Amino acid sequence: MPRTPRHILRLLRVCTCAALLALIALCLASELWLAPLRPGGSWLVLKVLPLLAALPGVLAPRRYTYQWLSLAIWLYVAWGAVNASSGTGAAVALGALEALLASALFVACALFARFSAPSRLRPDA
Repeated sequence: MPRTPRHILRLLRVCTCAALLALIALCLASELWLAPLRPGGSWLVLKVLPLLAALPGVLAPRRYTYQWLSLAIWLYVAWGAVNASSGTGAAVALGALEALLASALFVACALFARFSAPSRLRPDA
């Protein structure tokens, strides 16, 4: 089985952290200020909580967190796609951006989880 160099894992970790932080910021901004469901914000901002729960494990990095996040992120892809296709005004662009960021986060998480398997790590790299 081919081994994975550690610099690739570092790159995937940085991509995952960047996408996760950007998605958290986007969800907070869109639900509180940019395009809230109701004027002044809504309880939908709580959808950020699972992303915040994943943040310590992504920063650590814990492989298990990357695995479950790669499954949970599909809820954000779906929510973004629904907003992009049925929203009005700024919600359309924000929904498309949310779906795009969530998709990028999925790719980075899935690749990190795959390449960080103990059987793929290079002890000397």
